[in-house]
Amino acid sequence: MGILAWLALGLIAGALAKLIYPGHQGGGIFATMGLGILGAVVGGFLGQLLLGSSGAAAASAGAFSIPSIIFAVLGAMLLIFIWGLVVRHA
Repeated sequence: MGILAWLALGLIAGALAKLIYPGHQGGGIFATMGLGILGAVVGGFLGQLLLGSSGAAAASAGAFSIPSIIFAVLGAMLLIFIWGLVVRHA
């Protein structure tokens, strides 16, 4: 997939993660895209490691499918949680 697919998956996953995760996360469209892209990589890696799922592999590759979006959103939510812990204790 190209860079546009990564950006679109990142925007969708980041926006869904911010919508689902409770509280205010802040950040604009670029922060949301970055969160979604990193979430896709993290979610894809963990999903493939723990489940051996092809949907998880698709998320880390930036492909569009329902499983890849789910893994990307879960990864982004994990990153929001970890970021909240880091900021709270800093």
